[in-house]
Amino acid sequence: VQLQASGGGLVQAGGSLRLSCAGSGFTLGNFAFAWFRQAPGKEREGVACIASTDGSTDYADSVKGRFTVSLNNAKDTVYLQMNSLKPGDTAIYYCGADIWDECSIKGPYYYRHWGQGTLVTVSS
Repeated sequence: VQLQASGGGLVQAGGSLRLSCAGSGFTLGNFAFAWFRQAPGKEREGVACIASTDGSTDYADSVKGRFTVSLNNAKDTVYLQMNSLKPGDTAIYYCGADIWDECSIKGPYYYRHWGQGTLVTVSS
């Protein structure tokens, strides 16, 4: 499985960005996908996730109502629509994937496959 994240950039507070994570090599099993982020000096934290089985999602409290995670029809590309961005959202965003019926944002250990990360910078 390979994941390629894109869509990061510099945006002013209150603005929006859409991240994409294109995957390949999904042959068998139901996959769960997640977005994690890591700010300088901080641990990687879960932001949002989605399960390909039923489309169920989960979000960190800090992004609920502002971020939306979705999956394309082919179930090989996951998106993160980020609205009302805040300076505190500045981080490198990583997408992860693994064979699970349900997704989780409890910790990065839940996913074996990761993309390279894309930098999101929100200016005040």
